[in-house]
Amino acid sequence: MVDRYGDIFSGHPRAAKRTVPVVTADRDLVVEDAATGFCGAVVGFDRSYDGEFVKLEDARGAVRLFAMREAAFLIDGEPVTLVKPAAQAQAKPVRSASGSTRVAGLRAKVAKTSRIWVEGVHDAALVERVWGHDLRVEGVVVEHLEGLDNLAERLTEFAPGPGRRVGVLVDHLVTGSKETQLTTGLGAHVLVTGHPYIDVWQAVRPSAVGIEAWPDIPRGEDWKTGICRRLGWGTPRDGWRRVYEAVDSFRDLEAPLIGAVERLIDFVTEPQ
Repeated sequence: MVDRYGDIFSGHPRAAKRTVPVVTADRDLVVEDAATGFCGAVVGFDRSYDGEFVKLEDARGAVRLFAMREAAFLIDGEPVTLVKPAAQAQAKPVRSASGSTRVAGLRAKVAKTSRIWVEGVHDAALVERVWGHDLRVEGVVVEHLEGLDNLAERLTEFAPGPGRRVGVLVDHLVTGSKETQLTTGLGAHVLVTGHPYIDVWQAVRPSAVGIEAWPDIPRGEDWKTGICRRLGWGTPRDGWRRVYEAVDSFRDLEAPLIGAVERLIDFVTEPQ
């Protein structure tokens, strides 16, 4: 026998609970608060012990907070539940500090026999800060000489030759300087490059460290001490911290230093 009336305990079909769609509250989405009638675009979010809130801005620029409760908002007159957009993973940089293509998942390489030598600790630190990724990709070690006067002795110990090249980065490499005299005629397996600045600090762009120009220091006065005194940077140690932290990429360095280091990397990594 057919039941003409159906299940009398199931309730009227119009009394069944409606499914409220869930909508991602993307920026500039226009919604209406169902309780107050305030209509505005999504401009942000806030959070308190009561839960999540959405910020809506109306056409007059007024901004109000509304709790993100179920079915609390209307879109085209229909109730919706707003949810925050999923946090997007930050894109990994595709360029290294030197501007080269960053190699993902880099594994440590066995160091090449060839080396790059620099005059001091500060030179080595800046080269590592900008070209560190490239050097690890190529397996090149940078060592500091603790002064250019030690170059001849170090070359005798190292004995450059085929497959054992040395690239030397020199400060104040200008015609007639002491540095030029110490680095002339070192053989085919040694390449010397450099920049014209008195110290590697000066190869950092003034704008990067927040000054208009590097002060002129008279001959006979310690250059770093003089710089710090005139700029009010405290001790040379304090000054170095300022210089080092100001360098994020090759864009913070002067072109002569960039070109000098790039040539050295090419020289010690090219196939024999």
